[in-house]
Amino acid sequence: MTITEQTVIAGVTVPDTAVAREATELIRDTTSELVYHHSRRVYLFGSLQGRRRGLSFDPELLYIGAMFHDVGLNEEHRTSGRRFEVDSADAARAFLHRHGVPEDSVRRVWTAIALHTTPGIPAFMEPEVALVTAGVEYDVLGIGYHDISDADRAEITAGHPRPDFKRRILQAFTDGIGPRPETTFGNVKADVLAHYVPGFERGDFVTTILDSPWPQ
Repeated sequence: MTITEQTVIAGVTVPDTAVAREATELIRDTTSELVYHHSRRVYLFGSLQGRRRGLSFDPELLYIGAMFHDVGLNEEHRTSGRRFEVDSADAARAFLHRHGVPEDSVRRVWTAIALHTTPGIPAFMEPEVALVTAGVEYDVLGIGYHDISDADRAEITAGHPRPDFKRRILQAFTDGIGPRPETTFGNVKADVLAHYVPGFERGDFVTTILDSPWPQ
C-alpha cells in the first residue's frame, strides 16, 4: 500500500498534509513492516474510539503520535539507556520542530507517545494523548474490542494486516528493550522481559525502598 492508495479507511480520513505524508514515508522507510502497519492501525482505531467517545481531536497530531509511538524500538535507540517511549517521543518532537509545528502541538504529541504504555493517566488528558493510548490498547491488548464494529475492524485489518501479530509484536518489544532492561522498572515492559529474556530480574519497588541509603 502506498500513501496515496487509500485515504479513507473504515470511515476515517487519513491526514493528507505535507507533514503527515512525510511522517508516513519516514516510518515506512525506517521501521519494520510490522511496526508500520501497527502504527497506522493505532491511528485508525484511536480515531474510531475518539468518535465513539465524542472527543474533538486534531487528526494530524493524532496521526503523528500514532506513527512515531514505536520508533524508539529501532536498533539505533537500543543503547540510549532511556525508555523506548521517550526515544520515540523525542524523535517525533524533532520531526515536528523541523516542520515548524507550534510548541503546544509538539507537547501534545510528545506526551501522547511518552505515556502510551502508562495506563490510567492518558484518558484524563488531551484527546490526542488519550487516543494514541486508546489505539495502542485496542490493537495490542484488545481493550474495547467490541466498541468497534466487525465491518470496520475487518476493513482496517484488510488494509493493514496483522499476521501472527501477538507473537511478532512481543518479539519486537523484546528486541527493542532487551538491551536496556533497567528502563523497564515500574512499567509494563518488565512483563515482556520476564517472559522472554532468561535471567532477567524484575526491579521491585518495595525492595528499592527498603534497601535505599536512608537509615529509616
